[in-house]
Amino acid sequence: MEFTPGLSVSRQLYEEVVRPALRGRRYAAGRVDTGSDVLGFDTARSRDHDWGPRLQVFVEDRAEVLSVSVAVDRALPGTFHGIPTRPAAGQVLGVTVDALDDYLTASLAMPDARRPATGDWLALPTQRLAEFTGGAVFRDDLGGLTAARAALRWYPDDVWRHVLAAQWTRIDQEEPFVGRCGELGDDLGGRVVAARLARDLMRLFLLLERRYPPYSKWLGTAFARLPEAPHEELAAAVAAANWRERERHLAAAVSQAGERTNEVLGTAVDPTPRPFHDRPITVVGGARFAAALVAGIADRRLREKPLVGAVDQWADNTDVLSHVGRARAAARGLDGADRSPNDR
Repeated sequence: MEFTPGLSVSRQLYEEVVRPALRGRRYAAGRVDTGSDVLGFDTARSRDHDWGPRLQVFVEDRAEVLSVSVAVDRALPGTFHGIPTRPAAGQVLGVTVDALDDYLTASLAMPDARRPATGDWLALPTQRLAEFTGGAVFRDDLGGLTAARAALRWYPDDVWRHVLAAQWTRIDQEEPFVGRCGELGDDLGGRVVAARLARDLMRLFLLLERRYPPYSKWLGTAFARLPEAPHEELAAAVAAANWRERERHLAAAVSQAGERTNEVLGTAVDPTPRPFHDRPITVVGGARFAAALVAGIADRRLREKPLVGAVDQWADNTDVLSHVGRARAAARGLDGADRSPNDR
């Protein structure tokens, strides 16, 4: 069977089934939840689980949820274009109906998604931001879904600078380790460090282009769609047979990231590779870019925060990042640990 992207299937489900069933009602409808189809990354392989005619309907008041759910359920056929419309055990298909504010609070774990505060930005994983601002809205009589998506489309400038500075800090902290592992004859350790740096650079380039980095399965796919990124340099760095080649390719990629940071954010830092202290190890020096970015942050409190960044820059546990409530709790705990007693 010829593959049709999941978002197109969901749109057809809305147009052919849900919209007629809800004629005369005020509601919003779209696909802004989790799934590869929301990011446009689904393929024929995706059809084996959690893929198909999925749709979310939102109403203004909780009291409307039951009646709208009944109307949708009555209209929903058993299959749509040959695909089951109701979830089997362990599946997350079908049409859901929620009060909009309840959904926004539960799925984004913030008090008001239309007016996110700095702490909200730093507590929400970029995967969730990518999903919510991606996907598609098919109708929005309520206005609130569109407003929330617009508010979360991209970081405010100060938060963007902070997140970029934190990403540059991650690179700075491990940039000389490829050479140091090489000096010690630790080839496997050097390969692991090179791969970690490649991952951090992929995320950095996505952030520089105002794109929320997705989680690991889709990171390479998203990075491949950046036309000016150092794809060949990073691939060569990970595959290199010796540490000198790894270091050379990584230094070239980091230097390009520095040039792009200067172009996009207006910093003026020399991105030329240089020796690491007196050692025969080459680095660019990510801390210099981090400092320049922080200097441009207007918000004093954010400017003085430790450069750990958003939650998925310091946590990579799937059971934390895929559960926005846990991610927010973790971020809140870290923020509390960083503040002095006088600030609490």
